[in-house]
Amino acid sequence: MKEEKIISPANGYLMLFVFLALFFGSIAIAIATENPAYVAIVVIALFIAPGFIMVQPNGSRVLLLFGKYVGTIKQNGFYWVNPFYTKKKISLRASNFDSERLKVNDKLGNPIMISTILVWRVQNTYKAAFDVDNYENFVRVQTDAAVRKLASMYPYDNFADEGLDEDITLRSSLNEVSVALEKEIDERLSIAGIEVLEARIGYLAYAQEIANAMLKRQQATAIVAARHKIVEGAVSMVEMALDELSKKNIVHLDDERKAAMVSNLMVVLCGDKDASPIVNAGTLNM
Repeated sequence: MKEEKIISPANGYLMLFVFLALFFGSIAIAIATENPAYVAIVVIALFIAPGFIMVQPNGSRVLLLFGKYVGTIKQNGFYWVNPFYTKKKISLRASNFDSERLKVNDKLGNPIMISTILVWRVQNTYKAAFDVDNYENFVRVQTDAAVRKLASMYPYDNFADEGLDEDITLRSSLNEVSVALEKEIDERLSIAGIEVLEARIGYLAYAQEIANAMLKRQQATAIVAARHKIVEGAVSMVEMALDELSKKNIVHLDDERKAAMVSNLMVVLCGDKDASPIVNAGTLNM
């Protein structure tokens, strides 16, 4: 495979001076001498004109001579090249690509909507011009393919009832997923001479048909986790209360009364609503 070749063509300002001198000089001499032969010099001057090119900052020109690759101009400036050269403009600026929202299945088979934001630029003009048909369309298609592959490699989120304990998920591991996405896209675009500067997930959500169900599932998981913490704390508080009553000899409770006390405390501590206390003004036997 042929590689990129950087060239430095002739100074355009010098050739512009030559062009103006030939063009206007030959016209002036032809008028002064009334000799039409000098018109041929005007034709030569006009032949020079198509060779002028201007390369802007972060721009390039790929030069071809009858289908043969000659080289690439990357240095900005005003130049003159062989008028027979075919000049193809390729931008070297960084470009943003915001992909469409794709509907794909995650590792667990759940349909999700996902899109990516890609920052890229052309690094090798030869590959971009000749190794692919249209490098801009190539970026779009390969980015979508990489996003589909990435989404199928990770679950959207972790759920205890799935029996999986994934360290990386699409929702909670954005940095790790972005690194994997950037690597995958970079491998795909390298054959087109494209450098990936950054790739990140731009949009991520469950598909509409399961969004409500998955939201309820997430809420239920959160409620169960909160209840677990509440019960764990309540048991600790009841244990501490029994230990303190026993140590300070405030009251002596048999097993039956301990069980009743534990039951009442667990109801108060774990209940959804505030308990309404009932004051017993009699003896313990009442």
